[in-house]
Amino acid sequence: MFNRDEVPAYVREFLDYIATIKGRSQNTVTGYFHDLKCFLRFLKIKHGMVDKKAVFEEIEVMDFPAEIIEKIELFDILEFLHFLSTERKNSPKARARRAVSVRQFFKYLTNNKQWFGVSPAQNLELPSVKPPLPKYLTLEQAKTLLDTCKSELEKSDWMNKRDYCVITLFLNCGMRLGELVGLDLHDYKKERDPLYTDSFIYYINVLGKGSKERIIYLNSACIAALDDYFASRQELCVSNERLRYEKAMFISKRFTRITARRIEQIIEEKLKLCGLDGLGFSVHKLRHTAATLMYRNGVDIRVLKDVLGHENLGTTQIYTHVANEQMRNAVNNNPLADVNSKEEED
Repeated sequence: MFNRDEVPAYVREFLDYIATIKGRSQNTVTGYFHDLKCFLRFLKIKHGMVDKKAVFEEIEVMDFPAEIIEKIELFDILEFLHFLSTERKNSPKARARRAVSVRQFFKYLTNNKQWFGVSPAQNLELPSVKPPLPKYLTLEQAKTLLDTCKSELEKSDWMNKRDYCVITLFLNCGMRLGELVGLDLHDYKKERDPLYTDSFIYYINVLGKGSKERIIYLNSACIAALDDYFASRQELCVSNERLRYEKAMFISKRFTRITARRIEQIIEEKLKLCGLDGLGFSVHKLRHTAATLMYRNGVDIRVLKDVLGHENLGTTQIYTHVANEQMRNAVNNNPLADVNSKEEED
């Protein structure tokens, strides 16, 4: 969350537009808020509106005059990106994100408020960012994590069943953290299979980025984990009337919707329990793991795009690079790799 009063009215209007008309998530809107605050702080420095010794993070911008914004040119924005690189030491990825925020902001001012005939950021080129290969657990590491969590089930603790279910969904379905936290009980569906009338299809309705809904079909591992957890959750309702009215699928020990931070802590605890801590793994890496395993086992890249809820196929293409890297390593690991046709000279 953020304090709307920290920015001028024209920025607040833009944020409202992004949230309501464009349907962007709260995290996205918050990102725009911080990026534009950074831009306005830079402009205050550029126009000598603050003391040279002022702490950048403490520069207030709620009073920044619209008259200066209306005179912004492309060169001013390029100066801002240079400032981010040289003075703020922002990475190319961070600069690219802030460039997008500024470009969207001026697009709004041009199309919705008619402050410009042509947006000054229209021809702005984004900093080049080479997408890193996603970090993921190997199949063996994923099985180790699941086996460790499964051994905890013997303690008959409902929270252990919840944690095992959460990790099973992450590793099998590739859900985002926010998507899992936002699940409600009624999102779990069961329908009779139209092709095989004696069997059922199980799936979950997920609300993804940009409030876009999608269906994630469940395999037997997910169904078993959910059913086991739901049975324990139902038992809790006997002694806790408040829980009977809680619609959240995954709950905390206080019987309210579990938070994203608590899920992160659970993953950290389980990774440490099975000796996989300190390797850079996180909740999001479990999503990468699910995607990588699906792609390696023959899932078409276009299908994987829909499973993961990516808007653009280009975002999903990173998993093809993972497979290419694996193929290169496979060739290099061939025991004949060191056999050279030319004899080494003495």
